[in-house]
Amino acid sequence: MDLLRHLGFFVAVAEEGHFGRAAERLGMTQPPVSQGVQRLERKLGVQLLSRGSRGVGLTPAGAELLPQAYALLGDAERFVAEAGRLRDRAARVGVIPQLSSWHVAALASSTPVTVTTASTVELVDAVTSGELDCAVVHHPALVNSLECGPVIKVPTWFLVPDGHDVSAVTDMRGLPFATAPRSHGTAAFDLFADRLRAAGLDPSFLPAVDDREIVAAVAAGRAFGVTCDPHLRAPGVVRVALDEEFSLRVRLVWRVLPPSVRDAITAALT
Repeated sequence: MDLLRHLGFFVAVAEEGHFGRAAERLGMTQPPVSQGVQRLERKLGVQLLSRGSRGVGLTPAGAELLPQAYALLGDAERFVAEAGRLRDRAARVGVIPQLSSWHVAALASSTPVTVTTASTVELVDAVTSGELDCAVVHHPALVNSLECGPVIKVPTWFLVPDGHDVSAVTDMRGLPFATAPRSHGTAAFDLFADRLRAAGLDPSFLPAVDDREIVAAVAAGRAFGVTCDPHLRAPGVVRVALDEEFSLRVRLVWRVLPPSVRDAITAALT
């Protein structure tokens, strides 16, 4: 039995005091309304309406249950409205600062989103608490009990001061490395530092939150940096191709997220 539908019959008849008028209001014929109320009464085991020559009235049980019928129907309407709001709402997506504006634009153009930028630690906390629907975070990283997509390797390039001759990674010795602080993603930071050391570099680190700060430091000749923006061009800055081992490794994390949104975000990053 469709409980909500039959409660709607009961409420309409109770308000109209007449099966025919209730059926007209509901856009139906009278028999289905009358039969629906009878099914509801049998299901509940109580008589809700008294039928007589003077019309239809509420029984004591019907009078007591009518307010609860209103409440259930109201809750159902609010439930449907909330589901519609969630369906139509832009997904709340978090991204790390190292993800370029180009990738964020590709992501936003593929599915309706609002974007928040924060460190991996902050993004994981926000998704866990429900403040965000999903987030693109560093890999490796602690992600608590969140669901995770595959690891995505986003191509990167070194940014070096114009005029600084670079034919090998070791040519950047003596320059600090401008990058986000270690606290933004400890495991990923340490892994990248290990890759630099394995390539023959052991630089000091210059804190730079995002591409803007990195580019400024490089253009001023104070540091070298890394970007994943495939189109970045800036005065005083030269872009040098990197091996895949220096790729930005990220993954999408979420608690509950429609597959279509997950697929759109993943496609924008690859």
